[in-house]
Amino acid sequence: MEIHTITWRNIEIEITYTPDKFGLVDHIELHFDKRLSLPVSDTGYRSNFIPIGTIKAQGGAVQFVTKWLDREVKRTGWNGAQMSLF
Repeated sequence: MEIHTITWRNIEIEITYTPDKFGLVDHIELHFDKRLSLPVSDTGYRSNFIPIGTIKAQGGAVQFVTKWLDREVKRTGWNGAQMSLF
């Protein structure tokens, strides 16, 4: 298992990458401040199972997640607005 911390668009994200989980898939988890949102989650957490080898082929967990988030911004039009508690 690998753990990385990145800052993407001023949002600190902890990435947990488990290659070959269950002998079936690679697993990525994102943890971030639950008061914020990402284009892939509004809860402070995201778990994603990916075919084995995909993350390595993309240059590793940090590069995979960065490309994933950038692609989802374009696809969804996400603007980075914070969620309001009031």
